[in-house]
Amino acid sequence: MDEHTRLKILRGALRAIGVIFIFAVYPLTVLWPSGWTWHAGPSDYLQMIMGIYATLGVFLWLAARDPMRHLSLISFTIWSSVVHGGMMAVQSLANPAHRGHLYGDVPALLLIAVILGWLYPAPAQ
Repeated sequence: MDEHTRLKILRGALRAIGVIFIFAVYPLTVLWPSGWTWHAGPSDYLQMIMGIYATLGVFLWLAARDPMRHLSLISFTIWSSVVHGGMMAVQSLANPAHRGHLYGDVPALLLIAVILGWLYPAPAQ
């Protein structure tokens, strides 16, 4: 794929992931708690993590305007998704009560990392 096409698809991916982080993650915690939350009932932690992901979503949406100027944000999103998803995978395997995460937020975060990593622009020659 040429760089122009890659950048065009990256813009769309950043917008889509941004919208998911802003509008879809919280409803998923309500509709599918076994795959998206680590507790039962209200939680200060959940409010905090939702605020962080919604904020990241806004900045990913803004980064879609000119991804080349926001490579550090894209890199952060890739690597934080790998670390967060990886840590949750280990915790899910260690605690049978949390195995649902292996079908919910864990693959979602790892898929985001793979998509953005695949679309990440090649270094300048």
